[in-house]
Amino acid sequence: MKFTKMHGLGNDYIYINCLEQSIEEPEILAVQMSRQHFGVGSDGLILIEQSDCADCKMRIFNADGSEAEMCGNGIRCIGKYMYENRIVKKPEIFVETKAGIKKLTLLLEGERVKQVQVCMGEPIWEAKRIPVRMKYSPVAFCPITIGTATFVLHAVSIGNPHGVIFQEELDDEIVQIYGPLLEKHSVFPRHANIEFVKVIDENHIQVKVWERGSGETLACGTGACAAAVVCANCGYTNREVEVQLPGGALQIEWNEKNNCIYMTGPAEEVFEGSYQIRSY
Repeated sequence: MKFTKMHGLGNDYIYINCLEQSIEEPEILAVQMSRQHFGVGSDGLILIEQSDCADCKMRIFNADGSEAEMCGNGIRCIGKYMYENRIVKKPEIFVETKAGIKKLTLLLEGERVKQVQVCMGEPIWEAKRIPVRMKYSPVAFCPITIGTATFVLHAVSIGNPHGVIFQEELDDEIVQIYGPLLEKHSVFPRHANIEFVKVIDENHIQVKVWERGSGETLACGTGACAAAVVCANCGYTNREVEVQLPGGALQIEWNEKNNCIYMTGPAEEVFEGSYQIRSY
């Protein structure tokens, strides 16, 4: 089986072109291939499939085998893969996801894709649609307790559920200890990505993300969008900000006219390879 490893700001995925080959049990394959040392090593597995309503369809499986609705860094890499492999020959690509059809605008240097802008759609604030079990909707400034620690939670969906928590300083220990506990907290019936956010100024924020099903990652596109719209909604920043993640920076704009979020960032290919599927 052929695959390509790609990343967006260090958020790395294994891509399989299912337009040319078929895959069975992707949930199991994601776990096998994502393992560090014993597999290829990645944050998850992404399948590029045929679509009846777009240029292609994206399916995302986290490193634990769970399927996600959307992946911001992952979808940018699909744009690069589709264009540079000449599957599509136009600088605008439409990708079907579980969170709807997303429009990608490719920023080219010659025949190479250097940056990709993704129209991520509108943020979802309604508690039932995120989903989050809270008495109040939208979920903003809501205390949430884990043991002796209490956090102030903001919740939003960017096609997948997110919990945003502001911190004066981004402490690695807090991310590692409380990220997994918040991800699987009972208020999130489908679990959630957790963003720990520090506001630098009205145009810059810093974010660390604990991703649902993958753990702490170097970057998260939907997480950057979630953090940016919550910051703007609270009046802490402008509607266009640079989001600094451990793996690099993303430009996020929450457009006031159409309410849509636009994410712009790089996509890189690491290597191509072949993998022997193992049976247990």
